[in-house]
Amino acid sequence: VQLQASGGGWVQAGGSLRLSCVVSGGTFSGYAMSWFRQSPGKERERVAAISWSGGSTWFADSVKGRFSISRDNVKNIVYLQMNSLKPEDTAVYSCAARWSPTSRAAGPEADHDYHYWGQGTLVTVSS
Repeated sequence: VQLQASGGGWVQAGGSLRLSCVVSGGTFSGYAMSWFRQSPGKERERVAAISWSGGSTWFADSVKGRFSISRDNVKNIVYLQMNSLKPEDTAVYSCAARWSPTSRAAGPEADHDYHYWGQGTLVTVSS
């Protein structure tokens, strides 16, 4: 299974970006998906998650109301829509997949519980 993240870039505070993560080589619809981010000097943190069906989502308090997560189980893509971006959102964003075909949950919190990771895509938000 391979994950390919894209969509990062530079944006001014208040702007928007949409990240995409294309999954190949597996049964995408069986995976719970999460987006994590890591900025220099900080631990990696989970910012959003979605269950295999899309029926359950989760967001970190720091992004609630600004970020949304969705998935297309036909195109094998998970999206992270980021609005009202702040300089503190600057980080490398990575997508992760956990095989969870029978769980309604949006996915575990701990990064070590994920089976596959994509490479990061850098998001830079200037003030």
